[in-house]
Amino acid sequence: MDTKVSAHDGANSASVVDGDFPAAGAPQPLQARQHRYLQALIEAGLLIPGGVDGVYGRSAEFEAIVDGLNIAFTALGVDQHAEVMRFPPGMSRNHFEKSEYLKSFPQLAGTVHSFYGNDRDHHRLLARLEDSEEWADEQRPTRVVLTPAACYPIYPVIARRGVMPPEGCVVDAMSYCFRHEPSLDPMRMQMFRQREYVRLGNADQVIAFRQLWIDRGQQFAALLELPHEVRLANDPFFGRCGKIVADSQRELKLKLELLVPIHDGAPPSACMSFNYHMDHFAQVWALRTADGAPAHTGCAGFGLERMVLALLRHHGFDLAHWPKGVRATLGGL
Repeated sequence: MDTKVSAHDGANSASVVDGDFPAAGAPQPLQARQHRYLQALIEAGLLIPGGVDGVYGRSAEFEAIVDGLNIAFTALGVDQHAEVMRFPPGMSRNHFEKSEYLKSFPQLAGTVHSFYGNDRDHHRLLARLEDSEEWADEQRPTRVVLTPAACYPIYPVIARRGVMPPEGCVVDAMSYCFRHEPSLDPMRMQMFRQREYVRLGNADQVIAFRQLWIDRGQQFAALLELPHEVRLANDPFFGRCGKIVADSQRELKLKLELLVPIHDGAPPSACMSFNYHMDHFAQVWALRTADGAPAHTGCAGFGLERMVLALLRHHGFDLAHWPKGVRATLGGL
């Protein structure tokens, strides 16, 4: 891959070519390549450093691409007659605990803490802050946690409604999400947006839905002129027991990802995922089909920031020079 990335600085511009990352005969570590791309994005003003690895602001150009992707995702799913739900980046701690996320991914979770003390406690906190000492233990957890995936808040909502109609239901969800994995790789942000189509119904309905979106995801990537492939995958389950769960997930083919290459000689990055949860969430919440059976669920997820970064990597930083077909697909970007 020899894709040009232009970093614009006022009237001047410089270009970064993936082939330039390692000098001939002297390959650099993957982390150096990731950091080089991150720096190019920052120098071009597309990402704005937030003071912590994996936390960035976004420019108007970056958000214009996000808007174009959202227009395209809405058009892709218009025949799904999905109910639109939008949630904040925080969710109920009670729902989070009930979801069993901590059993599988404690290393990724984020909680929201706040100050509950009195004047004396406040003075102690300020003294610690003044002395550059640790002060966070003066706070306690609230009933809010950071949303780990866009689909998590919808399951208790659907469960409260009671039995589903025979056709089940589809939800169009989007949220900022948090995963604690600081990195110099711009493709691995700590705070990012997910857009998901979530299917609830019987097993046949969910399996057919997932296959539909695997096909659509590949067609969409082709329209965006992104090199891609779909592969079997697993979630990053924690610990020794997590390896067993991950192996089972792969054996049952519950998770597939659409991958796009970003750096030569490195594994491609997941930009879309297609998941079948079986009846896991029906065991957590009372999700029931029309015949009273535990509902199955699945989702097609799109990483908005990752999709933008893949497009910038393959088509360059100057949107005016992107292929006309790509711009048309993104709502005339």
